[in-house]
Amino acid sequence: MSQQDNFVGGFLLGTLVGGALGGVVGALAATRIQQSGGRAKSALPKTSGTLAFGEFDDPDEESMEAARLGLEDKIAQLNDAIDDVRQQLGGINGHSEHPWESPSPIDS
Repeated sequence: MSQQDNFVGGFLLGTLVGGALGGVVGALAATRIQQSGGRAKSALPKTSGTLAFGEFDDPDEESMEAARLGLEDKIAQLNDAIDDVRQQLGGINGHSEHPWESPSPIDS
């Protein structure tokens, strides 16, 4: 029981210290944001004509459809790659592609 008491005591102490430290860091961050006028400087350079990460123009229907089709193609490629790897690993590990097709221990 002594080890359980030590664990619980350490857990509670860590929670209190972590909460206090998080509160201090959060308060410092909030004051710095207020002092800078609420504007955080971006680490990404602004370039004319291109969008930085996180900045978006209002998308139109054509660009949304093109993005959707591109994502569908990428998902299909990933699914094919996953199937190929699953087949390769199934052959290596001695498992069939479908686990429900494996022989039961009663049959052997």
